[in-house]
Amino acid sequence: MIEEEITLDLHRAGRLGFDEAIFCEAKRVEQIQAIIDAAGQDSRSLLLTRLTEDQFQALTTCGDDQLDYDPVSRTGFYAWNSPETTLSGVAVVTAGSSDVPVAREAIRTLTYYGVAAEHVFDVGVAGLWRLMRNVDTLRGFSVVIVVAGMDGALPSVVAGLLPGLVIAVPTSVGYGAARNGETALHAALASCAPGLLVTNIDNGYGAACAALRAIGLTRSRLPAS
Repeated sequence: MIEEEITLDLHRAGRLGFDEAIFCEAKRVEQIQAIIDAAGQDSRSLLLTRLTEDQFQALTTCGDDQLDYDPVSRTGFYAWNSPETTLSGVAVVTAGSSDVPVAREAIRTLTYYGVAAEHVFDVGVAGLWRLMRNVDTLRGFSVVIVVAGMDGALPSVVAGLLPGLVIAVPTSVGYGAARNGETALHAALASCAPGLLVTNIDNGYGAACAALRAIGLTRSRLPAS
């Protein structure tokens, strides 16, 4: 029975202020469908991450308006309504356009919780002028998520320029020595920029949740579960 493989964490919002996110990578379509059906029976919204287009197309809900799917970030919103009050204060920056899918995962997660994130894409250190022309704007944000692969230099540069919290998201983008994101991860962990926080490789969702914690988005300000 598919139901025996699934135990939803229905009280997570009460403990943490976050709904349970459904990580779809390696899940069978039947498992994802059962989770969606259970959420529908309980009138709950869902944030689905790492949902492939093939998985989405195979779901029985893909043909209606109940599941908002973004193929770039591979995220889905089930039975979601935009909060009446939209908050701001978070910016998402990428080193290159190849980092955009991970950045979009962060942006979509923030959107799910009613936070409108500003984005500044393709401003890596190979053309540092691109970042510098946005520095004054970025200074106005309390949290800046920086998504970068290759050598992973951008988060350190940004954290050395801005006063707000900077969260580094290393990505698996890059040639051989980039080692599927390990080089960018180690660079962020070894950064001399004081206070730089680091997530796991390609973890845009985790970075968004860290940003939500940082700006104090408590359960009282979340969409009703």
